[in-house]
Amino acid sequence: METLQREAVYLWYYFDVQFRQIFLYWVLGMVVGSAVSVFLKEQIHDTMCSLGQRKIRGKGVCISSVLGIVSPLCMYGTIPIATSFSKSGVRDDWLAAFMMSSILLNPQLILYSAALGTTVLAVRIVSCFLCGIMAGLCVRWFYKGRSFFDFSGFEEPKSKDTDSNLLLRYIKNLWRNIKATVPYFLLGLILSAVFQRYVPAEVMTGLFGGNETWGVLMAATIGVPLYACGGGTIPLLQQWLWEGMSVGGAASFMLTGPATKITNLGALKIILGTKRFCLYLAYSMLFSFAAGLLVNRML
Repeated sequence: METLQREAVYLWYYFDVQFRQIFLYWVLGMVVGSAVSVFLKEQIHDTMCSLGQRKIRGKGVCISSVLGIVSPLCMYGTIPIATSFSKSGVRDDWLAAFMMSSILLNPQLILYSAALGTTVLAVRIVSCFLCGIMAGLCVRWFYKGRSFFDFSGFEEPKSKDTDSNLLLRYIKNLWRNIKATVPYFLLGLILSAVFQRYVPAEVMTGLFGGNETWGVLMAATIGVPLYACGGGTIPLLQQWLWEGMSVGGAASFMLTGPATKITNLGALKIILGTKRFCLYLAYSMLFSFAAGLLVNRML
């Protein structure tokens, strides 16, 4: 009994320390994320639709990637919205840039990631932005004159933010945000406490550090099964960085994780078909691995 009590005290200590370090970022992420969803979603939608009416050439891919990052939608929300973009005349390469960066990042996750430090935060934003751009350029180069997406059967979803009172609309959105993120946030903290207590630091250093190529490859690989929610991975990433994970490894994990999240894959398979879905997976893994190696060379 004493042993169990002692272990519980240790686990609570690790949990509490990391909770205090991350809690503020989690709260800010939800507050800002809900604000973007309630007050800016329509503006983002209108801006993206208007791109189809402008002659902006190569700039469209860059603008679309930025709009994808600031979009608060999940992938199942992004696809029906992308359907309306396509009907508005937005090109497939611009849609690819928007959807790729939207998968990888959103305003809420940006604030969560601030808990990892300014360097990792900057790497995450830049790598996601470039990943969106490259996805758009690949569609432009290899699918020129051919359709890349199949949006048949998708309609624009009904918004849940319909309350006429703006304050109530925001509060309801925030409450849905809290319910959706709390389980994963707490699970991430619990897993991090377990790692700190029972997994020696040298094991993590050997897994993610040492040989940079091996560490990046392992980070890219482990991101596939472990990534369930962006907020839930922040405590784990913070702990792994403390114990020797390179910034490039973290970048690779932060790219492959959301790109291969099971709910995202299920949605993408519907609109891509088998061949293009496999191309998407190959692109995501190769880009994340290359980005991780490049970040390690630069930092």
